[in-house]
Amino acid sequence: MDRAPDELTGPVSVFLLDDHEIVRRGLVDLLESHGGFTVVGEAATVAEARRRIPVLAPRVALLDARLPDGNGIDVCRDIAVTSPGTRSLVLTSYDDDDALFAAVMAGASGYLLKQIRGPSLTEAVAHVARGHSLIDPALVERLLARLRSPDATAGGGGDGHGTPPHGGRRHGVVVDGRPTPPLTDREDQILALIADGLTNRQIGERLHLAEKTVKNYVSGLLAKLGFERRTQAAVWGAQHPHHDGGC
Repeated sequence: MDRAPDELTGPVSVFLLDDHEIVRRGLVDLLESHGGFTVVGEAATVAEARRRIPVLAPRVALLDARLPDGNGIDVCRDIAVTSPGTRSLVLTSYDDDDALFAAVMAGASGYLLKQIRGPSLTEAVAHVARGHSLIDPALVERLLARLRSPDATAGGGGDGHGTPPHGGRRHGVVVDGRPTPPLTDREDQILALIADGLTNRQIGERLHLAEKTVKNYVSGLLAKLGFERRTQAAVWGAQHPHHDGGC
């Protein structure tokens, strides 16, 4: 679930990760000419970003998806642990479903193509700085549709990132190598409906629950799975459907 939106009380501190100096220079000029942003640090490599971001603790990190020594999505995953107050925006030249999936699961607040126009980028940085998500719902739906397809779920084996081949989610799961508490039957139902793209209100209507009750269930299952954002749960739930009963 997204963090509650925050008010911006001063310039937004931004960190830039891109291996092309000319790109970083252009981003610095764009952001600082706007007046609402301050670039507090830069890096050209994953290793340098991992050292500098926890120290500088920027409000937003703009991360290139592909770098010589790794990728920005791995840095995004690290930021969630080492600098939890920092929101990550992944910038890429490629419209790639696999990269989108990885960015969502790493907890990125946004996934943007580098073709974005300058005013749209500054607006995106400010939006993310306030605690909002910029993961395009249409992109997530496209990804969920792919994960729900027979080819994506054929074989039924575990992949190290979700449920084992045998046993349902309510018996506990492994997410990114760590065990999690078991989900209740109701949480399992709600997770399946999140993966189907339903809102809290729609889930409440389907299950005859108050919208606030659904919100509480969603908060609980996100905490159990170790996810921060609803989109992470949606993608994970679609990738690991549970067929032991239904809604």
